[in-house]
Amino acid sequence: MPRGLYLYLATFLLISFSTLSAKESKPIEGELNGNLKSEIKAYILHHLEDSHYFNLLSYKDKTTNEKVYIGMPLPVILWDDGLRVFSSSKFKHGKNVVYLDDNYYKLYHGKIYKTDAQGTINYDDHHHPTNIKPIDFSITKNVISILFTALLMFVLFRGLAKSYQKNGMIAKGVGRFFEPIVLYVRDEIAIPNIGEKDHRRFMAYLLTLFFFVWFLNLLGLTPLGINVTGNIAVTFCLALTTFIITTLVGKKHYWKHIFWMPGVPWPMKIILAPIELLGLIIKPFSLMIRLYANISAGHIVLMSLIALIFIFKNWIGSSLSFVLAFSISIIEILVALLQAYIFTVLSALYFGFAVEQHDENDDH
Repeated sequence: MPRGLYLYLATFLLISFSTLSAKESKPIEGELNGNLKSEIKAYILHHLEDSHYFNLLSYKDKTTNEKVYIGMPLPVILWDDGLRVFSSSKFKHGKNVVYLDDNYYKLYHGKIYKTDAQGTINYDDHHHPTNIKPIDFSITKNVISILFTALLMFVLFRGLAKSYQKNGMIAKGVGRFFEPIVLYVRDEIAIPNIGEKDHRRFMAYLLTLFFFVWFLNLLGLTPLGINVTGNIAVTFCLALTTFIITTLVGKKHYWKHIFWMPGVPWPMKIILAPIELLGLIIKPFSLMIRLYANISAGHIVLMSLIALIFIFKNWIGSSLSFVLAFSISIIEILVALLQAYIFTVLSALYFGFAVEQHDENDDH
């Protein structure tokens, strides 16, 4: 499915939920109302955000009419004129104000603010909170997912390396599945884009990047509610790393073709140099936005289709929503691999541009 269609579907479904929530509509079978649609929309948006809790599921207790969360609280680590550490369970999912060392802290829309005993949040003219935010080093759900993925990669590929040593460069066990993928990254991504001479310098990063993005994308398709690669801060760091490596390894020919292109009349050089310089920023920016937008849009579409099952509440609409959600889930498995491939290929391409050798007599 083209990524443009994903973005269109995601936007359409979110706007639909927003419009339906604002209308006074008649309940379907006495239960469907604006509150349900608003709750579904809020749940989808909450799923896309990072969290100080690792929630597996939640349900509403019919006796107390309160939400019950099943999951694991995570450690909150703040720097506010000193180190402040406590469990996120003290926030009671944003309902409580935490008092610690003569300071009050409140969890509000996924961020922690300093407040008073009543949990007052002040706003500016644009309805943005003006309360002081301490520096947050908390172990959030995304951090746990990243650490788990890093540990998984370490165990898998350490085992693959050991199997090479023990069996005469022949992979065994689960390594047999990953060995062709490693060779594919080397032979079909690194060598064609970087070159036979220089590709080894970048193989460690390219392999780490490919499997890191792929595993996190697959983790996001599980019922755990994880959306790491749909977090723009994560994709920003990945793109920034590619940008820094490209900048550091760039040879003089690379910089010469950016600031003073050979074989081009000097008036055109003055015009093209700022454009080429802007391209240095646009390349990592496109990497960041492409991964973020595609993964976020896929999650929105998938969860919106699942939510339609609860909205229709009849066998025709619910069955159709289930079939569509299942189909999108299968496509998302392919998209998870495709996005890892694209990010790795483009990174290798940028490295290839940076280390490419040119004949001094070449005119372009």
